[in-house]
Amino acid sequence: MAADHPDVSAWRPRVPGVVEVFHAHFTEYAYPMHVHDAWTLLIVDDGAVRYDLDRHEHGTPHDSVSLLPPHVPHNGSPATPRGFRKRVLYLDGSHLADELIGPAVDAPDLRDPVLRLRVGQLHCALARPGDELEAESRLALVGERLRGHLRRRDGGARRPGRGPGLARSLRELLDEHVTEGLVLADAARLLHAHPAHLVRAFSGAYGIPPHQYLMSRRVGRARRLLLDGLPPGEVAAATGFCDQAHLTRHFKKLVGVPPGRYRLSAR
Repeated sequence: MAADHPDVSAWRPRVPGVVEVFHAHFTEYAYPMHVHDAWTLLIVDDGAVRYDLDRHEHGTPHDSVSLLPPHVPHNGSPATPRGFRKRVLYLDGSHLADELIGPAVDAPDLRDPVLRLRVGQLHCALARPGDELEAESRLALVGERLRGHLRRRDGGARRPGRGPGLARSLRELLDEHVTEGLVLADAARLLHAHPAHLVRAFSGAYGIPPHQYLMSRRVGRARRLLLDGLPPGEVAAATGFCDQAHLTRHFKKLVGVPPGRYRLSAR
């Protein structure tokens, strides 16, 4: 039997609530029974994993999301000859309370295409330094959807929202912190609203999520500075981007050309 050559990467992002991001490709390796002190949010991009949780066998179909609760023993091994490629988030209790451990044990594998898409988008945001606000926003929506799966339905009517006013208040906060940025948890605390509700209210009112709004404001400032003749490196630092590559990625996405070419086109 050929030796296993795992491909592994792990990092701790600067995003509240995320303890660790872990990406791995295993062909033969099997995890023994173990526990985590954090919630394990798992998606499998290739192959499949079989695992035991609370003495019951489970699997990870390609279109599912698996949520393993903290403090509950589980193992894991490849369910296909080619092994599996997975992406994992370890989350603290700020988005998922201990009261949800029981429901997660009962149904850890969630067939939800929207949730699967959002978790993948969250991983992409976490892999890009400088996009912490986007990652926070996506994590808030992921957490909200997970809680919806795990909590019992109370059948109660929705309370009337304060979406437009709340969205306007968040926009004003973002406008005040374009360069230095804004932590979603701080905005929620200042506006007395849940982070997920903030993201939904803003997106519903303006058609874009708050992180996209903030980036577009930064790119707008960058355009003016580039037209003033500043080099892209200085512009990146002056407009809140973590480096020139970060500026270039978002600038090209919104303007269609990289900032250096844009600057050269200025008269």
